Amino acid sequence: MAVTMWMTTTHPRFSTMSFHISVKSPKWCCYASQSQSQVALVNGNPGSRVTERDEIRLGLPSKGRMSADTLELLKDCQLSVKQVNPRQYVAGIPQLSNLEVWFQRPKDIVRKLLSGDLDLGIVGLDTVSEYGQGNEDLILVHDALEYGDCRLSLAIPQYGIFESIHSIKELAQMPQWTEEKPLRVATGFTYLGPKFMKENGLKHVTFSTADGALEAAPAMGIADAILDLVSSGTTLRENNLKEIEGGTVLESQAVLVASRKSLIQRKGVLETTHEMLERLEAHLRAIGQFTVTANMRGSSAEEVAERILSQPSLSGLQGPTVSPVFCKRDGKVTADYYAIVICVPKKALYKSIQQLRAIGGSGVLISPLTYIFDEETPRWRELLSKLGM
Repeated sequence: MAVTMWMTTTHPRFSTMSFHISVKSPKWCCYASQSQSQVALVNGNPGSRVTERDEIRLGLPSKGRMSADTLELLKDCQLSVKQVNPRQYVAGIPQLSNLEVWFQRPKDIVRKLLSGDLDLGIVGLDTVSEYGQGNEDLILVHDALEYGDCRLSLAIPQYGIFESIHSIKELAQMPQWTEEKPLRVATGFTYLGPKFMKENGLKHVTFSTADGALEAAPAMGIADAILDLVSSGTTLRENNLKEIEGGTVLESQAVLVASRKSLIQRKGVLETTHEMLERLEAHLRAIGQFTVTANMRGSSAEEVAERILSQPSLSGLQGPTVSPVFCKRDGKVTADYYAIVICVPKKALYKSIQQLRAIGGSGVLISPLTYIFDEETPRWRELLSKLGM
């Protein structure tokens, strides 16, 4: 089925735009002229208040690498998901009372956050941006969970009329694109795609969805370009495609997202979100950090601290901890040595050890960190600010 439309809308689920879009897909069923009730059939109840239930619901990806990495992160934060039967779509996290975990497709997590059927969710930023469509009820609680990294990027062939095209500006200035013969883009991002093209001066564009790998679409002659998620770019290069300057729509990774209405109106959601955020922040901050303990001879704790702080890489998070090491000599207890404890990033570990030994450190012990808790996480303050609290 082919659908062609001129779209001018101020519907709350769409940005205001006037744009010529041609979408070829048997699955495309959302028109700008739909009534509010018709949209509700597709995306759930878009009501202004949360649905009535007692339990708190967290949506997690049900399949794939994103699902496995999400479960691993939660486990590392002592929030292991307990699923009695792997075929069931509902599970729990014993450490968080009154919380249900619902395994869903990523796009359905976003839709159900908007409809009030979920309160919290972990998905990719690209999914939030595409299916949330700028809805202010979605709040990013944590915008960098440090996995699922990719970018939504425009790619064009390396050959033919595109051989000398290296930027989105050059692509927009090509005389080939007219109302009768627009640039054909294959993508699954039918909200972000048109928005990005319009913002970059490409007026004559049609969008189509395709089953399977989009990378094959230009070679098959069914599209001029593709707009898709890219990780390393190897697949693009192997299919004679290239990314261009200014052609990245957004950088994406896993995020924790919440419903504004749930945070404000549903009992316990804000408190549960606070605990999850603190656990996530403490663990993510500790990744790649090591505790370094060493002994150092000195006349006083202050003198030892002075030597340590003379080396920038040994300053730790806020400064070194220096404690006397007591030993018995000639029947007397003395403190000839001091134990120092600092926190060092993994990438600077060996250099830091070399500097520590150069100023008299010995007996160096190294252990990885699991958590680093701040007095208060900045993201919590940002969340309360977004909620007007």
